[in-house]
Amino acid sequence: MANRILFFLPVAVMAGFVGLIAGPKLLQLAGSPESNQDLPSTFIGRPAPVLPETGLPGVPLLKAADLAGGQVTVVNFWASWCPPCRAEHPVLMKMAAEGIRVAGINMMDKDADATAYLAEEGNPFFALATDPRGRNRIEWGVTNPPETFIIGKDGKVLFKFIGPLVGTDYERRFVPALKAALE
Repeated sequence: MANRILFFLPVAVMAGFVGLIAGPKLLQLAGSPESNQDLPSTFIGRPAPVLPETGLPGVPLLKAADLAGGQVTVVNFWASWCPPCRAEHPVLMKMAAEGIRVAGINMMDKDADATAYLAEEGNPFFALATDPRGRNRIEWGVTNPPETFIIGKDGKVLFKFIGPLVGTDYERRFVPALKAALE
């Protein structure tokens, strides 16, 4: 037994050392939201990608014309099962109350769950599409909810924000980008 411990002890120490040295870099490469914010989106300056053709009953369907209609629009990818989406929901409600056009794309969710969530927490979206299988999210380059885009008056992507619209990163990066788009 003691021989086994002595045999594996150097391996464990070495693995711990490598983890301490390489761990932060590996997390960055693995795609933590903070590191992904620094990656430029290939969609910036291009027309907004294709929208899903499905929606929720009783909610206006988000259409391409809504994004190219001469108004700045915030497009938020979300899901009812997503805790960060729930954390940012009050911010979306506040934006909508302030007259900012907020559109939603509910992804990889059940319609009944999404409908129930909006009935409970309020619906900030002037229009909404659903992407139950996550196919359209790929067109937008979305990996996980929440992710939010600012679409210019001409229907082109101006900004992409990965993660919930809360905290200092939101205040430091998203809010100024939205203000600039609205000017």
